[in-house]
Amino acid sequence: MKVILQKDVKDLGKIGDMVNVKTGFARNFLFPRQLAVLATEEKQTEYAHLKKVADIQRKKALAGRQELIGKLKGTTLNFRLEAAADSEKLFGSVTTMDISKQLEQNGFSVDKRDIHLEEQIKVLGQHKAIIRLGEGLEAEVTIVVDKT
Repeated sequence: MKVILQKDVKDLGKIGDMVNVKTGFARNFLFPRQLAVLATEEKQTEYAHLKKVADIQRKKALAGRQELIGKLKGTTLNFRLEAAADSEKLFGSVTTMDISKQLEQNGFSVDKRDIHLEEQIKVLGQHKAIIRLGEGLEAEVTIVVDKT
């Protein structure tokens, strides 16, 4: 059965794609969840237009992410946290959520899942975080942790 996808479906296709699936899969999974519609000529022309619109939106989003990456490169974030008096170990750690909140305070909207740390930040000093926004777009941010 040929169907046109209304939303991106993992391991099947992207919005607007016409795919051939088994009848039971379409009736029991795709149609009830409104993930696909039956491929008629009218629907094919309608979704060809929607696919063009989706491509334009995807290109705009990519341009926005490229601009954000350009601004993020070389950014330094400073954290002041409590640490043990005799060592450089922190009471706690700096998490991706903390980094995301700090970036938001600086005017950057970055999800915590896009921030990658080589290892947990549990000591004072300078550390690196990589922000990956997909499609090969990434920026390195410096994290500086000082004692309060």
